[in-house]
Amino acid sequence: MTFQVGEKVVYPNHGVGTIENISSRAFGAQQERFYLLRLSPNSMTVMVPFSHVNDVGLRRVTKCSEISRVLNYLSAGRPCCAQDWKDRFKENSDKMRIGNLLDVAEVFKALLIIQLSKPLSFREKRMLERARSMLVLETSIAKSVSETDAVSLIARALDKCGLPMPAAL
Repeated sequence: MTFQVGEKVVYPNHGVGTIENISSRAFGAQQERFYLLRLSPNSMTVMVPFSHVNDVGLRRVTKCSEISRVLNYLSAGRPCCAQDWKDRFKENSDKMRIGNLLDVAEVFKALLIIQLSKPLSFREKRMLERARSMLVLETSIAKSVSETDAVSLIARALDKCGLPMPAAL
């Protein structure tokens, strides 16, 4: 998969970023090309080698039609998830690493449901916040709306199945 300078992309588990530059570097006798990516949430820059794009899961921002599917998932019933926190955390970490927006929505919704009945661990709270942030940012970009409007869209979807939208930390 190739990207262009200025294109918005998703770096799984980190969020949405913009391709700022494409450069080459020499490592001994070998040349490697890199994408220089600036991540939106914290302005961190990351260099992703062309040869590792698929390994890290770098992908284009989800299409608007897929956002509707994600919002429908959030408004539907309640999913079941692993009861043991270690199994649940591993399962959720794998979904976040894959970076598919529907997987991120599954993690987000499952953690919201658990949070209603008992406190989340520190790591799960961080994962919930990261999933929230990724959902809001990608929804905002895909639908070409402000982040505030994206939060409203997600909150309305969650409200249909009786879940509250958590505030950003």
